[in-house]
Amino acid sequence: MSGVRAFKKILVANRGEIAVRVIRACRDMGIRSVAVFSEADRAALHVLMADEAWPIGGAPARESYLAVERIMQAVRRSGAEAVHPGYGFLAENAAFARACEDAGIAFIGPPSRAMERMGEKTSARRLATEAGVPVVPGSLEPLAGAAVRAEAERLGFPVMLKAAAGGGGKGLRLVPSLAGLDAAVERAQSEALSAFGDGRVYVEKALARPRHVEIQVLADAQGSVVHLFERECSIQRRHQKLVEESPSPFLDPPLRARMGELAVALARRAGYVNAGTLEFLVDEEREPYFLEMNTRLQVEHPVTEMVTGLDLVQLQIRIAQGERLPFAQEDLRQRGHAVECRVYAEDPAQGFLPSPGRIVALRVPSGPGIRDDSGVYAGAEVSSHYDPLVSKLVAWGADRAQALRRLERALGEYTVQGIRTTLPFFRRLLRDPGFRAGDYDTGLVARLLAEGEPSAERPWPVAVVAAAIHAFEERRAARANPAAARPSAWRGGGWGDVRGW
Repeated sequence: MSGVRAFKKILVANRGEIAVRVIRACRDMGIRSVAVFSEADRAALHVLMADEAWPIGGAPARESYLAVERIMQAVRRSGAEAVHPGYGFLAENAAFARACEDAGIAFIGPPSRAMERMGEKTSARRLATEAGVPVVPGSLEPLAGAAVRAEAERLGFPVMLKAAAGGGGKGLRLVPSLAGLDAAVERAQSEALSAFGDGRVYVEKALARPRHVEIQVLADAQGSVVHLFERECSIQRRHQKLVEESPSPFLDPPLRARMGELAVALARRAGYVNAGTLEFLVDEEREPYFLEMNTRLQVEHPVTEMVTGLDLVQLQIRIAQGERLPFAQEDLRQRGHAVECRVYAEDPAQGFLPSPGRIVALRVPSGPGIRDDSGVYAGAEVSSHYDPLVSKLVAWGADRAQALRRLERALGEYTVQGIRTTLPFFRRLLRDPGFRAGDYDTGLVARLLAEGEPSAERPWPVAVVAAAIHAFEERRAARANPAAARPSAWRGGGWGDVRGW
């Protein structure tokens, strides 16, 4: 096929579970993987799993995972032909995508021009308006100073402040009244600048009791665009998604088809290529409003993989190689039901405060219909420098009832010792009648938390924890005195060439 190239080596410009996920896709395709790591991540799972790994700087993200030139230096030194950015960090940074393009390196994501159009939120809203796609009422340009106040007063409170660049709940604030506007603007701008290097914000009208539903799209360079149906993302805390599922229990077939058509039309108009997600709010009258586009792979992509049987990361790579999509829209089906819980190193009993530290014991669930995408292991350190995501637990069933039963089983098996996690909250959520019935909106988590604290983590027997600590201390001693240690199983098995240690 003309214009198709086969990658031999891909650098993963990320960390944690998404880096592990991309490395696994590379291994399945016979492609060598290159990890990058900060000083805090020398012993991280993605570093141990990659075929080779290169240091890129200090623990703070701005010195490593957000440092474009340091990552590009690792690309050049490793000889990688392509870069997969994962999500977060530089995944939606058009300047990074352009740096790859200028260097002749394939960026496994959209072209920088499409990213600029759709990754910048107000630009995407303008394009949606031009395409006839309904948007949440609000500004179509980034705002500052008195313009923020004027737009908020025009829309009427409550309003949402949002970062013009990036997503993931960063730089996002609900403002109930004028009295809290100035402080919210300052916090939103500061958070957006820290997360994305861009402190601009815009204003939207806050909808009452909406559902948050997103549509996954794929597009190849030859002009084919398809959607892979929806993910329901309404279980959120402070606009950070906690649980996602597909199909949405709220959508009926006509609304599902309409939203898919809107997403495909907008992606096509933007000249979009590769994987992306168009996010919508759906009001109580079942009217969808376009929010933004995430010009990258989503955290929750396993939900779509489970109900479609597709490997989105491999498809991203194949599209970046110049291949055509191997299917048309009419070939795609949703099969069964999938639900994902994001397991964070946070303490639900203390207002979801971060809980960094060493994992001293870990038991991961398994069995029929269960998938756990993780970036940690027993003995690994959950750093305070980065997002506290530990893993993504996904349950699949023939229908929603079976998926929830399997998820309940998996949550009962899942134990993490040494840090606090969000597991108790998910066990509690599954007991909520509204969630079980699929009758919920973006305010459910806040209402649950107002009712009282979730139960605490269930401890493991002392002997089990002691054994785990002993095993970890043995590994640490072996690292400190390699000559006295047994030969490394992973190095002997071809598990990596770690450079710069």
